[in-house]
Amino acid sequence: MERLRSRRTYYEGAGCRFWIFEESGLPGAVIEFVEAADRDTLLSALTASPDHVVDAARIYQEVESE
Repeated sequence: MERLRSRRTYYEGAGCRFWIFEESGLPGAVIEFVEAADRDTLLSALTASPDHVVDAARIYQEVESE
């Protein structure tokens, strides 16, 4: 959890929002989400992250379902 708190601090300092979700039936199994108001902010934060990001260029964006 200390590593996750450190990641949260980093991303919030980089202008991003950071969430951690834990699987209810499997304590310790977590997934992380990072988002920012714009692509450039997110890409910059992912690229400069002290933790290795597998593919910082793989960014998802919200789409409208019409």
